[in-house]
Amino acid sequence: MGMNLEAEMMEIAKVFFQESREGLDVMEAGLLGLSDASDSEIINTIFRAAHSIKGGSATFGFAEVAGFTHGVETLLDEMRNGLRPVTAEAIQVLLQSCDCLREMITATEAGHALDQGRIGTLNADIAHILGEPARAALAPPAAATAPAASPGAVTASPASGWRIQFQPVADLLRVRNEPTRMFAELARLGSIAVRADLVRLPELDAMDPEACYLSWDIELRGQATRAQLDEIFDWVDAGCRLEFTPFGAAPAVAAPAAPARAAAAAAPAKAAPTAALAKSAAESSSIRVATEKLDSIINLVGELLITQSMLAAFADGLDPSKLDMLRRGLSQLARNTRELQESVMQIRMLPISFAFNRFPRLVHDLSRKLGKSVEIKLTGENTELDKTVLEKISDPLVHLVRNSLDHGLETPEQRTASGKPPSGTIELAAFHEGGSIIIEVKDDGAGLNRPKILQKARERRLIAADQELSDEQIDNLIFMAGFSTAEQVSDVSGRGVGMDVVRQNINELGGHVQVFSRTGLGSTVRIRLPLTLAILDGQLVRVGREIYIISLLAIVETVQVSRDRLSNVLGGSEVFRLREEYLPVIKLGELFDIEPDSNNVEHGLLVVVEADNKRVCLLVDDLLAQQQVVIKSLESNFKPVLGVAGATILGDGAVALIIDVRDLVRAAELRQRDQRASRAA
Repeated sequence: MGMNLEAEMMEIAKVFFQESREGLDVMEAGLLGLSDASDSEIINTIFRAAHSIKGGSATFGFAEVAGFTHGVETLLDEMRNGLRPVTAEAIQVLLQSCDCLREMITATEAGHALDQGRIGTLNADIAHILGEPARAALAPPAAATAPAASPGAVTASPASGWRIQFQPVADLLRVRNEPTRMFAELARLGSIAVRADLVRLPELDAMDPEACYLSWDIELRGQATRAQLDEIFDWVDAGCRLEFTPFGAAPAVAAPAAPARAAAAAAPAKAAPTAALAKSAAESSSIRVATEKLDSIINLVGELLITQSMLAAFADGLDPSKLDMLRRGLSQLARNTRELQESVMQIRMLPISFAFNRFPRLVHDLSRKLGKSVEIKLTGENTELDKTVLEKISDPLVHLVRNSLDHGLETPEQRTASGKPPSGTIELAAFHEGGSIIIEVKDDGAGLNRPKILQKARERRLIAADQELSDEQIDNLIFMAGFSTAEQVSDVSGRGVGMDVVRQNINELGGHVQVFSRTGLGSTVRIRLPLTLAILDGQLVRVGREIYIISLLAIVETVQVSRDRLSNVLGGSEVFRLREEYLPVIKLGELFDIEPDSNNVEHGLLVVVEADNKRVCLLVDDLLAQQQVVIKSLESNFKPVLGVAGATILGDGAVALIIDVRDLVRAAELRQRDQRASRAA
């Protein structure tokens, strides 16, 4: 029984950590949109999120989280009651408190020590705003500094004593609320006398052993404030009757009860050990799935069972007269399987808002630091992509937004002098295009400084001194390793790394990145990504008797070969002239030691592929079908192989290798460098 209770508490704790992070997102979004105390609904939303985090953390015994959140809640309570103005200083402290709470929740979940220095500093900042002495960092919520009373409260100053009348709902015990813990908290504030009221107690044969029939009349002697009483009873269900009356005063109006949801989470008889909760939560990763997505899968599984029953009739032999029925059954099976695959993939799909929502805060903080006025616009937040892709694209997007803020957008004075509005704009947009997702980061800043980019690239010998480049080629130099136009190192500009990492991370996702710029008008970075990493839209190609797969996202075009467009270069390799560009030719037969139909380039087909903004031609014997394939890791099942990204199993059971275009492009680039060095020698 004890183990079951502990396991149940672990599951509830996982939900608490997840909901706390969601609550912090709500708080942060509200704070970024808060201008003054007239935004009462926004302040109430922020307050409710903080209150839920405090109540849940107190429930599970995370006293430090509850104690810190109490101070945040106190400040928000005074704001929403009009007792304290909404200032830029207060908003900044509350935003930093959200960051601190995220760190505390992560550390608590993992069982790590908390950053007491950071907690103490923010506690002092909150106390300074409130005009109160700093609270102890470890103070539990009941003993912490009390929130200011609402306008309808009896008093906010300590009274000599209180009479408390408490009549709970009947299911108090069923939701694991224990009134004796409440009495113990009251005893910490002074001496108490408790009288139980038995008026609701039924006859023995009519008694429900899990129901609560008692109510209590409590006298508390001591210097307790109304706010401290509110803190102790903040878990009370809305159906309870609760009255506070200071000694010598008229009977008080019943105190408002907290939402029923708080009561369901309050005061378990025995919480599971924190370390056990943290370990269990840290070992799992979950996705919240919409009910309609699960319903769709359940319906499809039912359809598959019907189809299976239909096909099972042919297990004992095939009657030629029923051949058409078999064909219909197989067609239905293929359709159901495809729909099931798409539905299962939808479970892993999450809206890109999970990545976008962090940027209003990032822009808010960095624009203050850089002395710039910036508005951020988010469009297409509901565009969905695979959870794995979403997680891996977040850091590259941070690099791009920071770059736009630091290098792209001008100061208000510079913008005004250029005839622009003083406030700049950064836009993050996402949308589907074909079988891919497109993400764009736009700004209306000064655009890329092409002369400066070209000069820096030549100074660092990233390109030859006499090499002539188009505007597009110059723009894309910013993605080269080690390239930076920052005049000095800063925590925003970085140390010459960033954009090359962006390109590398996007390429590893099977994606592609480009930059477009107009002088004086701004820049756009465009990212194309696959919707999922588990399934690849591929082109099947044949080399001899072997089948290979090339991602459709990497293919630019396929061309027939003519002799007048081929040239040999030093070292025996060949290049193909495609319009005004000479592209290296890679013979897959030679690369993988496969006997092709012919090693003569003129007798095959050239598949032009692109990666890292560079193109090469792959020589194949024939193009086959296009189809979706399930990617299997070659590295985990065998070992890494140059030029191979993975493998898949075809419909006939044969294994086909998936070409790693990036590997081949890099190999061709290295070979070209060696050839240039040989010619120079």
